[in-house]
Amino acid sequence: MKTDLVTTKWLGEMAFEATNQGGLIKMDADAEVGGNNDGLRPKSMMLASLAGCSAMDIASLVTKMRVAIDTFTIDVEGELTEEHPKYYHKVRVVYNFVGANLDQVKLKKIVDLSVDKYCGVMEMFRQFAQVEVAINYNTTE
Repeated sequence: MKTDLVTTKWLGEMAFEATNQGGLIKMDADAEVGGNNDGLRPKSMMLASLAGCSAMDIASLVTKMRVAIDTFTIDVEGELTEEHPKYYHKVRVVYNFVGANLDQVKLKKIVDLSVDKYCGVMEMFRQFAQVEVAINYNTTE
């Protein structure tokens, strides 16, 4: 069974550094709670993980299915609950594809495969949040 290990080290005040075999990420808090605004917030990293997981699926599938795009971005917005512990109860994932002559049918299939089959982080989010997905096609000349 595969396992993952992340080691998080306190850097002082509200700053931390998380590392795994692939690299490191710095975390920090807002100044209003003792941080220096010098790193990602833990909850925001969850949204970044969701985007990253799906983005890797998309990049792989675009190549395998020979779909031409110039680039793409994924915007992920999470809505927190009002009560503590605050967690994301609603999440909106927006895929933005850019290119000439975008094949919308294939791109939708690619997104659906990531969302419904391949992205494990997306599945984890569905365990505690309502997830909404949208796709934007931005055609270039």
